[in-house]
Formats: sequence, structure tokens, C-alpha cells
Amino acid sequence: MSSLSTHVLDTALGRPAQGVPVRLYQDDVVLATGATNEDGRIAELVPVLAPGIYRLWFDVASYAAATGQDSFFPEVSVTFTVADERHYHIPLLLSPFAFSTYRGS
Repeated sequence: MSSLSTHVLDTALGRPAQGVPVRLYQDDVVLATGATNEDGRIAELVPVLAPGIYRLWFDVASYAAATGQDSFFPEVSVTFTVADERHYHIPLLLSPFAFSTYRGS
């Protein structure tokens, strides 16, 4: 079984994005919820993931409101496939008018 973590960085402010609400879905079922810590991380959103397709949902609108920023994207959804037993780390880089993600380690 695999594990999952995430990290959100606010590239406009040049710091970790603290307090971003995050949900993990499989199909339309919420498997886990959390919020990023002072380092912008959720170290272990879930301890184990079976192979399958999952979606991480980030509530960017509430983070932007809390930090006094505008945000063109009120939410970000990242759909990914778990295919093996490795750890999956999904970082999110935010700015008011863009975002990017990748598979980290």
C-alpha cells in the first residue's frame, strides 16, 4: 500500500501556504480532509492507498481570502493514479493567476 503527502507553496508571497483546506477523493467519496500546517505541508494525508485513481482538491479561495490576495482559480483539483507501493508526494505551487504541480518524492 502507498502513502500520500502534499505541500503547498505560495509563490506570490514567497512562503509556505499555511491553512489551505485539502480533501482527498476516490470517485466522489471523500477519503480524508486536512489543512496545511505552518510549513505548508500535510505530512501524511492518509497512511495507505490502494492502487487506483484519486483526486486531491485544494480550497484556494479560502486561502486567498485569509491572506488578502486575489485568486483567479478558486480551487485546484489534481487527479492522479496510484500504481505501486511507493510514497506519493504531490506539491502545489500557487500564485494569484497560475498554479503548477508535479510528482515529488
